Amino acid sequence: MPTFSADLHLTSLPQLLLDVNAINANIALKEQWAAEHSMVLAPHIKTTMTREIVQRQLPGSWGVTVATPAQAAHAVGWGARRILIANEVVFPPLVHELRRLLEVNPSLEVYCLVDSSAAVSALAGGFEDTDRQLFVLLDVGIPGGRTGIRAAAEAAALAAAVMNARGLRLAGISAYEGIAPNVRTPENLVVIDAHCRTAMEVFNSLRDQFEVERPLFSVGGSAFQDRAAQFLPEGALSVLRSGCYVIHDHGTYADVSPLPGLRAAAVVRAVVLSVPEEGRAILGAGKRELAYDAGLPTLVAHHRDGIALAEPTGVVVRLFDHHAGVDSAGSLQVGDTVDLGISHPCSVFDRWRTALAVHGNSTELWHPQF
Repeated sequence: MPTFSADLHLTSLPQLLLDVNAINANIALKEQWAAEHSMVLAPHIKTTMTREIVQRQLPGSWGVTVATPAQAAHAVGWGARRILIANEVVFPPLVHELRRLLEVNPSLEVYCLVDSSAAVSALAGGFEDTDRQLFVLLDVGIPGGRTGIRAAAEAAALAAAVMNARGLRLAGISAYEGIAPNVRTPENLVVIDAHCRTAMEVFNSLRDQFEVERPLFSVGGSAFQDRAAQFLPEGALSVLRSGCYVIHDHGTYADVSPLPGLRAAAVVRAVVLSVPEEGRAILGAGKRELAYDAGLPTLVAHHRDGIALAEPTGVVVRLFDHHAGVDSAGSLQVGDTVDLGISHPCSVFDRWRTALAVHGNSTELWHPQF
């Protein structure tokens, strides 16, 4: 059955549609899973950057995760009081933006990552002459990956650098098992487990040096949270910073998520503009509206004159700026509408200034903020 009614009264297409019931259900499922696995949530809100979604996540969360100081500022405005920036902040104006956020919000806690003495110096330069303190997590990475120390042996010197920096407090360890490919092959799971085990070992090696009462062990991901949960250090506050779960998808995460019951909560509705050849249709949505970094969209519903038809059989084979080419288009006709399911929710919302949130028979415009 289609998630969204065929007769929604839309004034413009294409349109991003959000299923509010699915969003609420996904949030509840994730909170339950985290509690059952002795973890707390700091959902990565860069997935949606939408106030109405984030404020649904906040009540059951320890805090939120963001990628940039600008996103942190939005999160503060939406009510977040603990913010984990899962990134390295080294550009001086951005470091000073973090300081400003902390100085104007006395109850705010901010956590940042470091993987080098240079990163420590960059953060310390913005906090050495203020009473406000920045919590710091050592970033543990993998060879060939993104940020993060490449070997556990680097951790001791880096921890010492943080502890010797005025204005910074060593608060824990961060790792991101989701940097591995999103496939559950035995070979990939071995790499993921090894990364999580290394992060746990780094945490244990620094137990006596952390400068907070209960140090953080922060892991990420919506794809391999079950693997990460097997490597949680005793006594740590284990913070899960998944993001994609709240929207889920019709592709990557539908295939690999270990959390049963999640529902895809977003589609893009587009009109059939042309059927220029037999079996070929052109839709009025393309790269500017559709995520395609983790696979092309899929057709999940087909409507004509406000009536839902049988499931579509067409396959999106190519995207242009504002058009999509569909082969094996079957019964698609000019003027029909289709709902396109997407893969990788993190690449969807930043394409839209408005999203139509659908809750039963009511609709409301929500506004992503990027």
